[in-house]
This record gives sequence, structure tokens and C-alpha cells, in this order.
Amino acid sequence: MEKILYFDCICGVSGDMTLGALLDLGLNKDKFLTEINKLNMNDEFEIVIKNKQENGINGTNVCVNVKEHTHEHHHDGHNHHHHRHLNDIHKIIDEADITDNAKEIAKDIFMQVATAEAKVHNSTIDKVHFHEVGATDSIVDIVGSAILIDMLNVDKIYCSSVPLGSGFVKCDHGVIPVPAPATVEILKKAKVKINSVKGETTTPTGAAIVKTLSDEFSDDIEFEIDSIGYGMGHKKFEIPNMLRVILGEKKKRA
Repeated sequence: MEKILYFDCICGVSGDMTLGALLDLGLNKDKFLTEINKLNMNDEFEIVIKNKQENGINGTNVCVNVKEHTHEHHHDGHNHHHHRHLNDIHKIIDEADITDNAKEIAKDIFMQVATAEAKVHNSTIDKVHFHEVGATDSIVDIVGSAILIDMLNVDKIYCSSVPLGSGFVKCDHGVIPVPAPATVEILKKAKVKINSVKGETTTPTGAAIVKTLSDEFSDDIEFEIDSIGYGMGHKKFEIPNMLRVILGEKKKRA
């Protein structure tokens, strides 16, 4: 039997919902927090994990609170939230005392994002700076997901079609269509659903996480369920804003 993880993207997928869903499977929260705090990021963030109910369904909500810098750095023209490049992010990951596997996964996810952002902005992987993405919370979402996937230790990861949402969203560059160009770029060769839910249901970070992790995108998969986790979103949509992950076993293909 293969140990599998299935991402059931009910409403879409974002970084913090991935963290919530994986923790909701019952992974050790203290161990997770110990690992994620090995990111040597000058106390740039704190993570709040809480139970949250929506429409009678109980799940885990993760909030990454980015602390505003009050240090003298503020005046030297460097805003630390805005000018991180891929090599800065690699350095942060390499210097964290987390497992090699978690490091590899995190770098792969960031590479997906960097490649898409470079293409969308007609730039290069090295030059792209992560304004939206390299912001502290994305580093936490991506490295956190890598840590949790490493803790889970499954053989295969599957993901349902990914619903993208609709409408428009504001970003650093102005108003852009939903799904954001980077999200669409990342999900090439994956399975997506264009749905009429108003708003951004899948973020570039969420897209990069499922694209990197998934061995296959399928809405038709047979397996035996062991445990289920729900990651609750922050925004209100007309459908339940949650990500379901299912841990189970699947017979190996003959």
C-alpha cells in the first residue's frame, strides 16, 4: 500500500490554508513551531494557530502575523519586506536548521513562483524581487508547508482540479485580473477550474505549493481514508472557504 495525501481544493488553495489543513491532520503543532522558528528572520513574524468553524465545519486557521520593523533599518532606504531576491530566500532556507528534505521542497516551491513571476514581468529568475511573494508571510507559508510535508512523509501526493476564482484584485502593480497572471502561469499543465466565485480563491503561493508537491492532478482517485484535515481561510466567499486534505492509503498499481 502507498501512503498518499490528497489535496481537495474545495474553494481553492493559499499558503496559510495549506498550513492549517496539514496541521489539522494532527501533526504536532509544537514541533512545527519549533522548526519554523529556525528561520533566522529577526523575529519578523509570529504564527497564530487556532480552531475556526465555518458552516458548522471545524478546522484549523493559521495566521502569519508579520511584525512591522521599528528598527533603525527603517531609515536606510531598505524596506526588508520588499527587496528579497531568490538568492536571499535560498540563503534564509539554507541557514535554517531544518531537514535537507524540507529545504529542497521549499526551494522547489520558490522556484515555481520565481519562474512564473519572471515570465509575467518579463524579467529573469535572479532579478525578480518577491514583493508579493517574498514578503515574509510567503516565506513562512512555503517553508512551513515544506516542513509539514516532510513531517508527514507520504509516498504520493495528489490534488483535485484547482478552482481559481474570478474578478479583480489589487496588487503592488495596480488592479489585476483573478486568477493573477502568476497563478495561471504556475498552474500550466495542472488541472484547473474556472469558477464564478467572486474573489481570488487560489493565490500564487497556494498554486506553487500544490503544483510542486503533486505527483498528479486528478478528480477521480480511489483510496482508503485514514484522516482528514480542514484549513480554514480568512476571507468570506459565497462557498465555504476551506481546503480539505485527506491522508490515506492506495493500492500500488500492478
